[in-house]
Amino acid sequence: MTFNGKVAIVTGGRRGIGRAIAETLAQGGAAVMIGDQNGDEAAATALEIAAATGARVLAHQVDVTNAESVAGLVELTQSELERVDILVNNAGITRDTLIMRMDENDWDAVLNVNLKGAFICSKAVIRIMMKQRYGRIVNISSVSGLAGQAGQTNYSASKAGLIGFTKALAREVGSRGITVNAIAPGFVPTALTIDLPQDLKDSMIKLIPLARWGKPEEIAYAVAFLASDEAAYITGQVLSVDGGMMMM
Repeated sequence: MTFNGKVAIVTGGRRGIGRAIAETLAQGGAAVMIGDQNGDEAAATALEIAAATGARVLAHQVDVTNAESVAGLVELTQSELERVDILVNNAGITRDTLIMRMDENDWDAVLNVNLKGAFICSKAVIRIMMKQRYGRIVNISSVSGLAGQAGQTNYSASKAGLIGFTKALAREVGSRGITVNAIAPGFVPTALTIDLPQDLKDSMIKLIPLARWGKPEEIAYAVAFLASDEAAYITGQVLSVDGGMMMM
């Protein structure tokens, strides 16, 4: 899969799965704009990926819950990289706790970043892609959005909502050559999972037929496929990359 001449925006791209996605697309020849709430760390990541891949990789501070901030990110991408072909809605947060202890602010924060953020970012690029009659949007959902997870009513709801969003948007824009798909990662060691108790991590592995956690790059490879021309006839789909955990 090659992305020569393509331009990608990856939100939440400074670390973890987002960084792996940005690096994989850059390795394929794409120019990449990393949008992240931490502009300084994102800039450092962009420099590292550019040095490792030879691709043009830029970074910009963005709040995905704010339409003006996102518009600034897209405008910068167009001015510096000239187009937008791929959007990966990866930015996400957790605020895990049982619902009886969950503060309303924790519910709102997770839904705003994980779900509203994808809406705002997608809306910001969709006219560009429609005019081009070409685009790839890949949303990062979760196995928690497919099956639910105790202590994650907010996170599970946001990721399940993202799946519905993916399917609805795919129907809206398919006639313009734009595909919209989702990846549902299983358990991957990232900043969102590092603080989980070891006994919980051990119990999770028992649910995975491949008997191990995933790697960020394994999620990135799946994203790259759905963002590629080879996946031009795939839209509105949810691809689980979870070691067989959600096998149906």
